[in-house]
Amino acid sequence: MHILLVASAFNSLTQRVHAELRDRGHTVAVELALPGRRLAEAVDRHDPHLVLAPMLKTAIPREVWTVRPCFIVHPGPLGDRGPSSLDWAVQEGAENWGVTVLRAEEEMDAGAVWATAGCPMPPVAKGDLYRGEIADAALAAVLLAVERFASGTHRPLPQGTGHTRPYLDQSVRRIDWTADSTRTVVRKLRAADSRPGVLDVLCGAEWYLHGGHPEHRLHGAPGTLLATRTGAVCRATTDGAVWIPELRRRRVPGQPPTVRLPAVTALGDRLPDLPELAPSATVDTGSPGWSDISYREDGDAGFLEFSFPGGAMSTAQCRRLLAAYREACARPTAVLVLGGRRDFFSNGIHLGVIEAAADPAAESWANVNAIDDLVEAVLTTTDRLVVTALGGNAAAGGVMLALAADEVWCRSGAVLNPHYRLMGLYGSEYWTYSLPRRVGAAAAERLMADALPVSASGALRAGLVDRVIECGPGDFAARTVRLAVRLATLPGTASRIAAKKAEREREESVEPLSLFRGRELARMRRTFDDPAAPYHALRRAFVRRQRPSGTPPHLARATGPRAGTEPAGRTGPRVTGTDRADRPSAAHG
Repeated sequence: MHILLVASAFNSLTQRVHAELRDRGHTVAVELALPGRRLAEAVDRHDPHLVLAPMLKTAIPREVWTVRPCFIVHPGPLGDRGPSSLDWAVQEGAENWGVTVLRAEEEMDAGAVWATAGCPMPPVAKGDLYRGEIADAALAAVLLAVERFASGTHRPLPQGTGHTRPYLDQSVRRIDWTADSTRTVVRKLRAADSRPGVLDVLCGAEWYLHGGHPEHRLHGAPGTLLATRTGAVCRATTDGAVWIPELRRRRVPGQPPTVRLPAVTALGDRLPDLPELAPSATVDTGSPGWSDISYREDGDAGFLEFSFPGGAMSTAQCRRLLAAYREACARPTAVLVLGGRRDFFSNGIHLGVIEAAADPAAESWANVNAIDDLVEAVLTTTDRLVVTALGGNAAAGGVMLALAADEVWCRSGAVLNPHYRLMGLYGSEYWTYSLPRRVGAAAAERLMADALPVSASGALRAGLVDRVIECGPGDFAARTVRLAVRLATLPGTASRIAAKKAEREREESVEPLSLFRGRELARMRRTFDDPAAPYHALRRAFVRRQRPSGTPPHLARATGPRAGTEPAGRTGPRVTGTDRADRPSAAHG
């Protein structure tokens, strides 16, 4: 079928639906629902068999849903209605939730039901859930609804009476530091991640608080700041404390939108003199509370885990992760796994920190060199096998960081965006070496030019990843540990390490890695140093969440399954495949 996705933004769920529908042979186009744009005219122009709204903040016009089949993806179980469904579920501590695909009609979220899927609700942030368990359930429900629609015989069930919840505003999100426990504060913070944040007063100014991690070993007067750690601040509650990684200044009327930043950076001179509880260049060894980088071992396998808000990696974060990587490489392991337990792997350089810098061009240059240093360290590790584990999405330089490893393992629900051009950049992170090496020159050029999301299964077919682990987000870390421990003990691993070292020396003698880096950075430097380069305006619009003036042409164009999704060229052994153990289950209605 030809399916039109109508969305308020081309967000993570819309991207996943786009990629997965294309995988299944449908042609898919996107139309953004923007103020001042007549959606009905756009729908008529596309003339789709089905209109599908994975993420829509406004109603589909009557002149569209009365003449065409329009399906709405609602992030709530059957009977749930309202604009803050998932926010309420997280804030109230729901243990199970679901997604409903329903027909658009006059009353919001009240149409006939085409499919439902349930999912668990682990105690993590709303954004993590949305990209993980909710996205898995949404995809299951969407595919079932599309299949039922295509059959032409299915009759949807009327919804009956539902429960409509109001918008979850700041009066309900507000934290009472003198009364709220750590558990309550963390729930409120998680329910507001990543938007809108929790509005609060801190150090004499109003801020939106983003992200929250419990801390039970530090204590102080409720509401006071106790310490800092890797850019986050620790704030006392009635029975402990919470780590708050990011802040966003409340917008002043008439001024441009503000940017989310690491809390310590955002507070600047307002921050009181506090102890820094985590060393900035070493692996965490058990000091109090949450940390964004940690290391552990199981047998002959080491696991360097990292999790940065939004997947962005600032200059400082790249340098700390590089120091941790070098320390991990000093350990006597045969396999080193690099990645997070769930959610984002990496989205590359930190555009927010760059935008807020006194000299964005200089910070762009520092950031890209810092991430290049990290990628180079992975590429030149020859005394063990390196595996990158993508429990969630990756984009741009984050994809290229993953490709630097010997093997790339990916959760079945992850979405990859292996391109840079939508930010006006040529790209770095040794992509001109790593990407063609895996998929071939022609496929690499096509991925960069198309600038479209790739599903996990599509990435496996293309050679971007070596193994797809079909499991829920909460099971990915355990599955990765078992696979890595097994890999470390395989009889052929030692010979693979030796062959890897010889091949790296051979390649270095033919064309040194420094040449790839030099050519890429020369083009990046010209872009950074040119105030008129589109990158600067695109970066500003992205971090300040400015609406586009229209649907980008590459999304509006109907796109089907690519003929070049098979590996076109690949060096090195291909020893793994799709791992179908621990397949997630969902109840479909």
